[in-house]
Amino acid sequence: MKRFLLTILVVSCWLPCQAKHMAVIVNKSNNTSNVSAVELTKIFQVSTRKWPDGTNITLVVRDPSSPETQEALQRLYKMSETEVKSFLQAHKADFLTVDSDEALLKMVQSTPGAVGLVDVYSITSRVNVVKVDGKLPLEQGYLLH
Repeated sequence: MKRFLLTILVVSCWLPCQAKHMAVIVNKSNNTSNVSAVELTKIFQVSTRKWPDGTNITLVVRDPSSPETQEALQRLYKMSETEVKSFLQAHKADFLTVDSDEALLKMVQSTPGAVGLVDVYSITSRVNVVKVDGKLPLEQGYLLH
């Protein structure tokens, strides 16, 4: 029995980490390549509604109850899970909600002014990745991981 438990422990240590790295993506027509963490928070708090070029911002998120979305929004908003849920409920008309990263990519790709949070490993060339405080998603210190 001890050998079995030890084997399970060793195998579980070799499994990949389940934490996801999220990235901020925008529509290809958007020239924004970098935002500050403060600007990004204002965008997702619906305080900022237009990009610098005057295009309306469309917020696209995966199902807010998904662990990845919850964790990213908690970091972004600096709120607890309960506070994030309350905020999203109060502002649900301000967000387009989709059920997968693929759907999020398609929505951002086809919507000028769209911005979304997506798993970094789902990114395609159909969208632009935005740096946050000068950092790309897999760089140390990136806001959303």
